[in-house]
Amino acid sequence: MPKKICDNILDAIGHTPMVRLNAITRGVIAATVLAKVETFNPGNSIKDRMAVKMIEDAERDGRLKPGGTIIEGTSGNTGMGLAIAAVVKGYKCIFTTTDKQSKEKVDALQALGAEVIVCPTNVEPEDPRSYYSVSSRLERETPNSWKANQYDNPSNSQAHYEQTGPEIWDQTDGTITHLVVGVGTGGTICGAGRYLKEKNPDIQILGIDTYGSVFKKYKETGIFDKNEIYPYVTEGIGEDFLPKNVDFSIIDHFEKVTDKDAAVMTRRISREEGIFAGNSAGSAMAGLLQMRARFKAGDVVVVIFHDHGTRYLGKMFNSDWMLAMGYLDKSGLTARDLVSAKKTVPMLSIEHSDTVARAVQVMTEHDFSQIPVTHGGRLVGSVNESLLYTALVKDPAIRTQPVEAIMQQAFPFADISTGIDALASMLTAENPAVLVRDFKSDATFVITRSDIVRALA
Repeated sequence: MPKKICDNILDAIGHTPMVRLNAITRGVIAATVLAKVETFNPGNSIKDRMAVKMIEDAERDGRLKPGGTIIEGTSGNTGMGLAIAAVVKGYKCIFTTTDKQSKEKVDALQALGAEVIVCPTNVEPEDPRSYYSVSSRLERETPNSWKANQYDNPSNSQAHYEQTGPEIWDQTDGTITHLVVGVGTGGTICGAGRYLKEKNPDIQILGIDTYGSVFKKYKETGIFDKNEIYPYVTEGIGEDFLPKNVDFSIIDHFEKVTDKDAAVMTRRISREEGIFAGNSAGSAMAGLLQMRARFKAGDVVVVIFHDHGTRYLGKMFNSDWMLAMGYLDKSGLTARDLVSAKKTVPMLSIEHSDTVARAVQVMTEHDFSQIPVTHGGRLVGSVNESLLYTALVKDPAIRTQPVEAIMQQAFPFADISTGIDALASMLTAENPAVLVRDFKSDATFVITRSDIVRALA
């Protein structure tokens, strides 16, 4: 039971409420659907639980020493939990995060005295620029430091085995039949899921994944497919590697949810249920509705709402951002219309190690003015006619160099339901093309200004 008076803010972690959902599920899902609202933790997210557990376990075995520095790669919420505990316990914090995370998350970490280093999203985990690699380098270079390593640290999963799972079991009086959780580090779903399956092996543990992540295919085939990896907007779930805390034997099924569906549902939760939750809650609820055939009357489904909506005021709760991303419905043409009109074939690309001359050859053969660049199936850059022309005129010998020597940033992604006005706003001098992804047919198409002009003419 929670204390009547907490000795410090860390004592306020846990014992979060379970709230019945009414509006969104009415007439759609016959089961009782309950939200475990983790925004009531001091750092407004479920990550407070495992952050303190990781610190206390590290203190106990001597990995974290008095006056030390805590280092971690974080999407924001784990950093908040670590930073709050660091204030109470007297540690410094250095966090790395990615440039796709909301500004509010970075601001919150800095408000608690943490140093935050923002790293590029669209690089592989092994890349020295990735937020995983930078945090590991900082641990090596910083005296008296300890990296929490939430992805592989068993204290993460154990925190939820000891706390979250028992709370859910008690709050539902043992009647829970399904647990629905967005999967990132794997700590929440696998820790709580392990406890619940020990109580009742028939409980279904359902993981929510995002397009661009490797989890679902790996669960179903045992294959780690880099071609599954795409840049995505959804925060807090999905990965491009396999964290040790993801125990696939505990998770019965993965459901993928698009960025757009997650973003739209995030807004619906606040407007229809009055719960100001974050992007991963939107993913979880969108996935829940997609899986509605799994649930019947009498079932008790618990959905984890990981974090608070204030983390996303500049994104999902900002209508201008939603319009720019093409997530708000508007009348008129969409990317799907453009793809159908041009009768295009799925995207062609060249490898980063192909020569500049090869890029010119492929573009000439297919009458392309630009083409994406991949590295092992992962999109890493792009080249276009203007770039090639400038590079070859300046130095003709560059034709024998790998195309990665001159490539620009990768083209931005858009869902195939994105409106034509949003697509147009994404086309700039730096981005002469947009990659349109049809997740349901697993195909990607290239849209350019000329495609929009032809459609509007």
